[in-house]
Amino acid sequence: MTKIKICGFTNADVARAAALAGADAIGLTFYNPSPRNVSIDVARWIVAALPPFVNRVGLFVNANPSQIDEILAEVSLDTLQFHGDETPADCEQYQMPFIKAVRVTTETNLQQVAADFSAASALLLDAYNPTAYGGTGESFDWSLAKVDIGLPIILAGGLVEANVAEAIAQVNPYAVDTSSGVESAKGVKDIDKIRRFISKVRP
Repeated sequence: MTKIKICGFTNADVARAAALAGADAIGLTFYNPSPRNVSIDVARWIVAALPPFVNRVGLFVNANPSQIDEILAEVSLDTLQFHGDETPADCEQYQMPFIKAVRVTTETNLQQVAADFSAASALLLDAYNPTAYGGTGESFDWSLAKVDIGLPIILAGGLVEANVAEAIAQVNPYAVDTSSGVESAKGVKDIDKIRRFISKVRP
């Protein structure tokens, strides 16, 4: 069964409702330029609202280790997601499960990336945008994701209720990830869209 991660929550009640509706992982964005950025206080509020057995993911983009250490001391996270230009050493230093995001182009050698980040729990494949690190609502050519890399693949990038079933049929990923695809406005999650998205992943 395809796992579901929904990223970029800013409201505890909506995050809890999403988890109760079937989301396996809830993503919190710690990146100031993002409209989904959360403070430590808001992140703690969201995490405290989640039911058991839901993976709490913290998303970072080229963050200073001191920032990540501060957040880890205050917020109970299960997994780190690195969405910038981090090296394997950058990702591994926290001795926690981590996901490495890759912005995919036709030039991307996913097998090499997987070899470089072999300690990762998974690779998250997202659309390439020269001015943004994810959350753009853009998709990429899913055929580029149909490669055996020896790591679980989390498919992201422009996934919405209208296309996620086809994406799963084409790629057969371990999990799918959406953020802007279940929003009513930038940074505002819509629980009805979340429920419909989940119903398309698990009809």
